[in-house]
Amino acid sequence: MHRLRELKEKQPNQEEPLVLRMGVRNGGCSGLSYVMDFSTLEDISLEDGEDEVDDYPEEGIKCVIDSKSMLYLYGLELDYSDELIGGGFKFFNPNAEESCGCGSSFAV
Repeated sequence: MHRLRELKEKQPNQEEPLVLRMGVRNGGCSGLSYVMDFSTLEDISLEDGEDEVDDYPEEGIKCVIDSKSMLYLYGLELDYSDELIGGGFKFFNPNAEESCGCGSSFAV
């Protein structure tokens, strides 16, 4: 959460929550790859359960996952490493049967 707080502090409008969208796309070494991007409140679709939202109001952070990706990401742990080699966000996915060496793609 520390790294997400740092990203939140760099936002131009501190009143708006930081909206982090995570998902899964076809591709990568193992067949499926993780995607992360910043989003806006307007892009969140709660109709018909399209998006799942984890809200951290005390931090001003919302994590959004589309319902199709949730099948693959349920139970995911997200960490951050500032190591010189291999640093960045790390995904620990209990649903992955295989992962590539870089950790950015997986197979189920």
